Amino acid sequence: MKRPSTLLCVFVTLLNDRVGESLVFPLLPFLLAGFTSSGTTLGLLAGSYALAQFLATPLIGALSDRFGRRPVIACCVAGTVLGLGLFAITLEIDWPIASAWPLALLFCGRLLDGFSGGTAASAGAVLADISSPENRAKAFGLIGVAFGLGFILGPALAGILSRWSVTLPVWIAVGIAAINLLLVLLLLPETHPADQRRALPRKRALNPFTQLLKVFKNPKVGSLCLAFFLFFLAFNGFTAVLVLFFKQVFNWGPGPATSAFLIVGVVATVVQGALIGPLVSKFGEQKLTLFGLGLVLVGCLLIPAAPIGNAQPVVFSAVAILALGTGLVTPCLRSLVSRRLDSDGQGAALGSLQGLQSLGSFLGPPLMGLAFEQLGYSSPFLLAAALLLGVSFLTANGTFKQAN
Repeated sequence: MKRPSTLLCVFVTLLNDRVGESLVFPLLPFLLAGFTSSGTTLGLLAGSYALAQFLATPLIGALSDRFGRRPVIACCVAGTVLGLGLFAITLEIDWPIASAWPLALLFCGRLLDGFSGGTAASAGAVLADISSPENRAKAFGLIGVAFGLGFILGPALAGILSRWSVTLPVWIAVGIAAINLLLVLLLLPETHPADQRRALPRKRALNPFTQLLKVFKNPKVGSLCLAFFLFFLAFNGFTAVLVLFFKQVFNWGPGPATSAFLIVGVVATVVQGALIGPLVSKFGEQKLTLFGLGLVLVGCLLIPAAPIGNAQPVVFSAVAILALGTGLVTPCLRSLVSRRLDSDGQGAALGSLQGLQSLGSFLGPPLMGLAFEQLGYSSPFLLAAALLLGVSFLTANGTFKQAN
């Protein structure tokens, strides 16, 4: 029997990973309703995954450069199975009123999932292994396609399954992660030859802050890396409180909330699956990044402007614009950085980018959750808009300097 292509294996692995995550994420405010309604707590829970991912990313990148991509991805997926399993079991237990255990265990589940959450970074290294620099943006677009389809299938399933039980989607996510582990072990080939593998660096080099300081000091990519970090701080910050905003401001249930994420998946899949390659060839990564940032900014400001009595048309249009913008920014900005880094050690290099994304994704949700509670429901969107303007300046300035 012929083994499936490497691209197909990477795509299916990422798709399963994103379907599992997107089954749970849109339902977080509803899953936590019996424990807390705090926006800050929700933000911390959403961000705890990213914190663990940030701390583990340098090691994961270095391990993939030393031992190969396949075993590292397998370990990451196994951790996802355990983390989601703990999360699901905790939600099913009938806890005493005011018990601190459920939130503590939910945080542990998210942290465990995050510590092993290097699937995307390791898969990015696989794509870097098998693609030329000229085709890298298109290859990274495959990550966006998997994420987009994941955000189609995951929220769609979550909306349907939550009609029976709000915890059922979490158990389905556990099952999908287990199937994903089997697929990685049985089908994913190794793409990093043994003669190109690098020794593990010293412990100091595995410090995530050391890795980030090193990449920020690189004059080729410093401004772009800061832009990368601030983009994910803004975007993942306000999207972490998005469902809570829908629930408390518009009084939406799981159905409309998951439909918004379904729209995100459809648009992102079309952009990164069919459009990103031709658009990059015609306009280049820098122009597409700046245009995409403008779209994200517009979508971000439209959501709090939606009328409470008839919010769905405005909100659904806004999230479509957001998805279009993000579908352009993410692969293009990542490619702008990757193309300026050395060809060797792509696992560690892309691991640094994943670390920046994780750090932004950790800091953004609690920051926006706190703003949501203390400054008003619209404040996360206004704060994100200000950050996106800064990202646009850094992107334009960084690419201009590097071109001269």
